[in-house]
Amino acid sequence: MRRNMLNKLLLTLCLAALFGCKAKKQLVVRKADSTVTAKAVNPMLARLEAIRSKQTVFNTFSGRAKTKLTIDGKSNDVTLNIRIQHGKKIWVSITALLGIEVARAQITPDSIVVVNRLQRVYLKKPFSYINNYASRQVNYQTVESLLVGNAINELLSENGKIESAPGGGITITGNLNEIAYRLLVGIDSKVTQTSFANAPARQSLQVTNSQFIQADNKIIPSQINILSNVRDKSIEASLQYNRTEFNQPLEYPFSIPDGFEPAN
Repeated sequence: MRRNMLNKLLLTLCLAALFGCKAKKQLVVRKADSTVTAKAVNPMLARLEAIRSKQTVFNTFSGRAKTKLTIDGKSNDVTLNIRIQHGKKIWVSITALLGIEVARAQITPDSIVVVNRLQRVYLKKPFSYINNYASRQVNYQTVESLLVGNAINELLSENGKIESAPGGGITITGNLNEIAYRLLVGIDSKVTQTSFANAPARQSLQVTNSQFIQADNKIIPSQINILSNVRDKSIEASLQYNRTEFNQPLEYPFSIPDGFEPAN
């Protein structure tokens, strides 16, 4: 892959949602959330609280996903190995054919660092650099939420508009700092789709979760589709996860090798 393709690939991870369980894990049948009742004094607050109660809570996560990445019409197939230390860092290793690592990244609330082993260069930027590929509302906590299929907390606001959706789910729509958002939530109070749009800035982001499974007693999506458009840049990623673990001791080895130069 070319240098800019590898760098963009890691930035795409900051827009994603993911996870799978151990191979051949049975899909979960999505049932109505029993915590939501028709007799609730405030149905809207009851739905929001039900969604919050279904959020995936964790200390660490590790997962592996086969991924097809398409940037401006050009596609690559890679495998992503992801480790998360909640609230602190996201570690990613990208391997290509024959399991050869081609890039490694570390994302923290303050920074993004990418090591491109093929070109022997590295990219070191503040976290805000991701806003070249996503709206300025995307922060580190947003990334973590999307990666585990959680609702973004800022979207669970009483100021949003809640409407019924086909299949017994709901949609929540509103505006967050001039960005229009739409959250599609299933009958089980798990997020099915998250969308952002800023028409004047020609920015949009859509993350779709499907094929929900149970992993370590947590219900998570195993199939994640991501579509991001920023002006003339287009990134699409399709992730299929085949292994996950929660709350296990993890290591996050990361360094910039000697002799590597800053990327242009």
